[in-house]
Amino acid sequence: MEKDVVIDLRHISLQFDGQPILKDLNLYIRNGEFVTLLGPSGCGKTTTLRIIAGFLEPDGGEVRFGEKSMRGTPPHRRPVNTIFQRYALFPHLNVYKNVAFGLKLRKLPKEEIARRVTEMLRIVNLSGFEKRSVASLSGGQQQRVAIARALAVKPKVLLLDEPLGALDLKLRKDMQMELKSIQHQLGITFIYVTHDQEEALSMSDTIVVMDAGEIQQIGTPKDVYDEPKNAFVADFIGESNILDGVMPGDYLVRFAGMRFPCVDKGFEKNERVDVVIRPEDVDVVPPQDGVLQGTVTSVTFKGMHYEFIVDVKGFKWMIQSTDVQREGDVIGISIKPEEIHIMKKSAYSELIGDYSCFSDEFEELSNAAPGED
Repeated sequence: MEKDVVIDLRHISLQFDGQPILKDLNLYIRNGEFVTLLGPSGCGKTTTLRIIAGFLEPDGGEVRFGEKSMRGTPPHRRPVNTIFQRYALFPHLNVYKNVAFGLKLRKLPKEEIARRVTEMLRIVNLSGFEKRSVASLSGGQQQRVAIARALAVKPKVLLLDEPLGALDLKLRKDMQMELKSIQHQLGITFIYVTHDQEEALSMSDTIVVMDAGEIQQIGTPKDVYDEPKNAFVADFIGESNILDGVMPGDYLVRFAGMRFPCVDKGFEKNERVDVVIRPEDVDVVPPQDGVLQGTVTSVTFKGMHYEFIVDVKGFKWMIQSTDVQREGDVIGISIKPEEIHIMKKSAYSELIGDYSCFSDEFEELSNAAPGED
C-alpha cells in the first residue's frame, strides 16, 4: 500500500434484507485527492460513503484510516465530516453561529472560534455574511455555509453526498468550480458522490465507477472516458457506439463487415470484443469517401453541435458534428485508428445495444398527435 493513503477499504461487503449491496469492495484513497464515486442510483456509492463516515458498519471487511482500523469507531470519533444534499443548517442560528457550531461543541476558546469562522467564510466567499439569517440566503449561499461549517473543524477527509443536486444548472456549474478551488486551497481529501458524469469528469482527480455493488473501473477522468474497461463504463460515461467486433490480430479489428486498423493489441487471434467509438470521434464525409455509409434517421440541435442517429447496415449510430445534415441524407463515415477503442467482452456486452430505442422514441414523439401522452 502507498505511504500517502488516508483511507483503505478492504474487502467490504454489505447486505440489506438478504440482498447484496456491496460485494468485496476494495479501494484506497490518497491524502489530498479529489475522488468521486460515480454510478447510477442503487449502485452502492452512498452506502460506501456512509461506511467511511461510520453511519453503517459493513458485514465483512475493514475500513482503515492510515494504519488504524475503524471497526466500532462512531462517526464523531472519525477524522471526517459529511455534507449532504440537504444542508441541515440550523434555521434559528445566523451564519456565524452555524459555522461555529462544531467548534463550540469541541469547547475551543472564543478567539480560536472567531478566527476559524472568519477564515472559513473568506474561503467560501461569504465574508460579511456573519449576521445574516441562513433562511435569507440563496441555495448556493446555504451550501457555502454548510461547507464552511464542515471545514471549520479541520477534518482530514470531507465526504460530500450529491451536495449540488438541489441547485439549478448554472449555479451547479459555478459551485463545481468553487468546490474544486476550495479543495486545492486546503489540500484535504474530498470524497464526492454523484450520478452526474459531467460533474465527475470536470471535478475529480480519480473517478471510481460503480454498478451493482462493485467497482467497474478506477482511473483519472481521461482514463475512464478514453479507455473504458467494459460496456457499462463506456455507456455510462458519455455517449458511445458499442459494436460487436473480432480481433483478427494485433492492431486490426473487424466490425460492421469491414476491417479497420486500430491501436490495440494483446488479444487472442479472432477474439470477440466490444468496439467503442465515441460520437464526437466519427468524421462525416461524402458517401463515396467513407469507409462506411449510412442514412440519417434523426437530427437534434444541441447548441454547440448537431446530434445525428445514422442507420449503418441496420445498426443505429450516434454521431455528433458541427456540420448540419438532414433526415434521409446518405453520409459517409470515416474513423481514425486512434478513435477505435477495444474492450474485452463482459457481462454487460449483450445488455448495451445501439441507438435504435433513441431513434424509435424520437420518431414516436415526433409523430404523436397534439395532446397525446
